[in-house]
Amino acid sequence: MTMLRRKVGERMQFYLRKSFSPDSLAYKLLSDYPTRPAKGIRPAFCLAAAASVGGEYSNAINTGAAIELLHNAFLIKDDIVDQSLYRRGDLTLNRKYGLALAANAGDALKILSMSPLIDNLGVIGVRKSLQVILEIQNMANKTVAGQIAELTYVKENRTDLNPADYFSLCEGKTCWYTTITPCRTGLIIGSDHAEADQLEAFTRFALDLGLAFQITDDTLNLSASEKVYGKEINGDILEGKRTLILIHLLNSCTPTEMRRMRSILRTPREEKSGSDVTFVRELMQKYASFENARDVAASLAQDAKRVLNDECDWMTERRWKRFFMDQTNYLLQRKR
Repeated sequence: MTMLRRKVGERMQFYLRKSFSPDSLAYKLLSDYPTRPAKGIRPAFCLAAAASVGGEYSNAINTGAAIELLHNAFLIKDDIVDQSLYRRGDLTLNRKYGLALAANAGDALKILSMSPLIDNLGVIGVRKSLQVILEIQNMANKTVAGQIAELTYVKENRTDLNPADYFSLCEGKTCWYTTITPCRTGLIIGSDHAEADQLEAFTRFALDLGLAFQITDDTLNLSASEKVYGKEINGDILEGKRTLILIHLLNSCTPTEMRRMRSILRTPREEKSGSDVTFVRELMQKYASFENARDVAASLAQDAKRVLNDECDWMTERRWKRFFMDQTNYLLQRKR
């Protein structure tokens, strides 16, 4: 993982330096998030997927860099929308440089992500390059739709959601750009011709893994050490995000508790009090909402491993198949 992350990090730096002077404010802004300590799972999955079917993982570095540049652009936007304080152990870009500069940096990273995709033409050819672009276009559409759905749930103060609503939300806002598209594009790059049944099985593996990843992230937001997690704790409560934990609570509480919950969730982030957060957390403990979320995440991870074991025999390189198995365990057990 470290080696794959380093390769993609070097490629991102190449495009940043090619487009902006290292002494410029633009370079400082755009390279901030990409150079902070990160898990780097998205580009690593892309490169590993290419290698798993006998391809050269180096052929997927451009695509991995494009996905990671887009990921960092999404993070900047998310931090602005959520009014977040910290990201990867430091202040968010909008807190460090102001809203206007952060917003422009996010836009610039999105535009910059096109450069490695264009350079793919000379690495993987026209057919695969166009396939990858279409995959990333589809990913971007689904991610934006998922983000809009999440913001709409908060805006409308929805308290009638169920787990299926959450899974649909997360498939859009998280899974496609975190696990599904990295896996699909890597398979396309590494194969002579990616078959439909291979893409379908890999998509189901990545979907289950992505859901488990997001649920684990939701639990860490409320239970991890801020120093280890790198982001503020209880941010999801302050923002009113409809996590699986919150949805389980809302489907478990009494009518009296629901009235208080609706009032708290309706209150803007900056007006929520410490007692509001405590009330929500105590109800989550009362109804074992954390335990429920962890159980669901564990079940999804098991489903992902089953698909990998039973339906991905076309992965000819066992080392890389073990990589995906190990990462499934890691993403469920991680502390940040």
